[in-house]
Amino acid sequence: MLTGSKSTFKVRQMGPDIKERMLNHQSVATARGRDVFGLRCLPGECVLQRAVMVRKKLTAREGRGWLSGTLFCTHFRVAFVPQDAPKPDDNADPVLLGDHDIALASIEKVAVVGPNRTKVVSPNSSLKFTPEELVLYCRDLRVVCFLFDRLTPDAQVIEITHSIAKTYQPLKAGSVLAFQNAALGSVEMKQFLSNRRRDTHMNWHESAADWERELERCGATGWRVSSLNERFEMSTSLPRFIVVPQKVLDTELKKSFAHFNDGRIPRWCWRHPRGSDLLRMSSFHNNIYHEKDDVRNLELILFGCHSSLCVVVELGEELPSPADIQLAHGRLRQLCLGDISSASVSVPDDKWLSTLEATHWLDYTRCCLKKASEVACLLRSGHMTVALQECEDRDLSCVVSSLAQVMCDPHCRSRAGFQSLVQKEWVTAGHRFYSRANFHRLNDKDEAPVFLLFLDCVWQLWSQYPSRFQLTDDFLLALHDSAHLPLFSSFLANSQRERCRRSQNQGQCYTPVNGWREPPPDGSAEPAADPPLPPVWDWLLQYSEQRQAAFTQPVPRTPAPPPLLNGNLNTHPDARRSDATPGSVFLFSRGVFSCPANLLPWRGGGGGASISGVYRKSHRRAPSSESVPGGLERLLKACSLAEGPPGPEADPYRPLLPLLMGPCLGLWRECYHRGALHAQAFSHPLSANHRHPLELLAGEVRHLQERLAQARSAPADANLNHNANNGTFLFPKSHGAVAAHKAPSTAVPAANPPPKDNANKHTFLFGHASDARTGPVDSKVAKSNAS
Repeated sequence: MLTGSKSTFKVRQMGPDIKERMLNHQSVATARGRDVFGLRCLPGECVLQRAVMVRKKLTAREGRGWLSGTLFCTHFRVAFVPQDAPKPDDNADPVLLGDHDIALASIEKVAVVGPNRTKVVSPNSSLKFTPEELVLYCRDLRVVCFLFDRLTPDAQVIEITHSIAKTYQPLKAGSVLAFQNAALGSVEMKQFLSNRRRDTHMNWHESAADWERELERCGATGWRVSSLNERFEMSTSLPRFIVVPQKVLDTELKKSFAHFNDGRIPRWCWRHPRGSDLLRMSSFHNNIYHEKDDVRNLELILFGCHSSLCVVVELGEELPSPADIQLAHGRLRQLCLGDISSASVSVPDDKWLSTLEATHWLDYTRCCLKKASEVACLLRSGHMTVALQECEDRDLSCVVSSLAQVMCDPHCRSRAGFQSLVQKEWVTAGHRFYSRANFHRLNDKDEAPVFLLFLDCVWQLWSQYPSRFQLTDDFLLALHDSAHLPLFSSFLANSQRERCRRSQNQGQCYTPVNGWREPPPDGSAEPAADPPLPPVWDWLLQYSEQRQAAFTQPVPRTPAPPPLLNGNLNTHPDARRSDATPGSVFLFSRGVFSCPANLLPWRGGGGGASISGVYRKSHRRAPSSESVPGGLERLLKACSLAEGPPGPEADPYRPLLPLLMGPCLGLWRECYHRGALHAQAFSHPLSANHRHPLELLAGEVRHLQERLAQARSAPADANLNHNANNGTFLFPKSHGAVAAHKAPSTAVPAANPPPKDNANKHTFLFGHASDARTGPVDSKVAKSNAS
């Protein structure tokens, strides 16, 4: 396969007989997996190529520097085995991806670096030089660099480069299934995955007992679990079990599905400790004739177990559309990764911050956090029903509902609680993970990283309130990376119905006559069953126990909520007082409450106008708009940002309201900046005396911070302007340093101060500077920030 001299290697395209031309040491693993030159292979995994004496560039979380080992390419992954790695145990359970492995499906570009040249390698490419460095650009914004040693055989360098370029995930239909079969298709792996036990500490929300347990946990009386959609006859996108008011019978509930888009009727999601209930629903069809009984049933569903007040929160007018999110994420990728077509890396310059602002990614993050904060404030008011309404109820409603629960419920900020939250509000609720991820590249118009926007919003909350979260940013980063792998059942379906159809127990699922099981194409026989796909929460398949230990951190135990009286806290005066007329329905949109003249304030997906011509003289029409400011707006103002950050003895169920001003929202550096900027942030080991401009800039900032710290510790007669010293452009004054909570400016911090909420300074360029795991340079900056 190699022709020409050493300086002008010419590699021909690999044909279908690539396995016959492999080196003699290549083999196929069988049984439970076999040790192939130190690599623990999966059952049925084939090693295509290997290269010895390769060094991998470590990230900041891995300790930085270079790690020597052997590089492998299989038909499933690119595996790197460190030189001092322990010998794999043949009796241990298989691991799909190790700490240094990259799934082929997550690779987007393959580039090589040679003497004064860089080239993107494709299956049809030819190389006229021996690569010195291999760079893998991943879909999850990672850039993994491998350096070939001078003693590495040139043949191995050429062969493994083209093996990776030839076998990584192609963008065509059917490739996702081929990738699954390569990883999970063997009989041993199917049996192994079928016998895996699920995490018993989290609620999967897949059975009626799971929903009953959630109702008991939240103390939601007056609600019941309905199995009316158990066979997906009422709605194909809703889960099999939904929570509805006890006073609504299934016969009455059945008539309501036709009035909502895709049958997504108002249904219960969560109850606040103060007694408010959170509901979700899609848009209301205004072209269907409504009988009197239908309107009465809708009233019973909408008000739930409350009879005084209902607020419908319109999400479509303020939040970005999925197309806007996709466009913003694409611009962010281009900014953080540079021009991956030429494998070049963009160095931050004076226009980097303005370019980041032009992506609108942080603007959309701010919009979602703002809307979720408003919903959290409404829920805290007590004794009302808050219903989130979106046209299809499968995208932004998932974001707002989940964020509101993260803000209000400490259980959702734990690892098991957060996993249950995602399972409830995203997986079983029918978020279109498969269409939004667009693994098959069938329809680019549906692609939108809505779930990734939610993870970014959660990270913003975590960065402002780190001590209120049991889960860490390592967990959020692991979930972010897993969302780019077409390997888990959580992300490879658009609804619970599709997930049941593709599961291993397909024969046990009910299939109605002329139901949703499509016949095989072209009249062929029944296709072979897909391999069982594990849920994303089975972390042992990707991360070692040592890596999982960094997913959580100890937090104080949350006390039980105070006792309730008629659905309200009996110690809160505002919760017992309501100026609204019983049975009132308000519409909350663009930060303003309105009282529509019609009974149903829902809006259709087309024109966005209120329902017209339907029961204008309703017996439950809301009062006039003049009475609104004295009611709901006062309750919303009581929980506004003017109250300041919560103290150490504050109510644990008080919502974590984020500060949304520009300096308060930072860029998720550990996720977005680990790509191309990291690829050149630390120079080649052969030329380590040359420092990267980003490292030089960090040194200058550190020097300025040290001078500011010395100025703060100067005597009072130095006539220093403390306000000017406490706030700079790169490191603006923390939003938590309010006059009532600010420590004296002359205080000298400890060597390793404990993390405090809202007390760490932020920077556009370096994100959250208090994370000591970001390396020696950032740790010094963090210490100077703390001072």
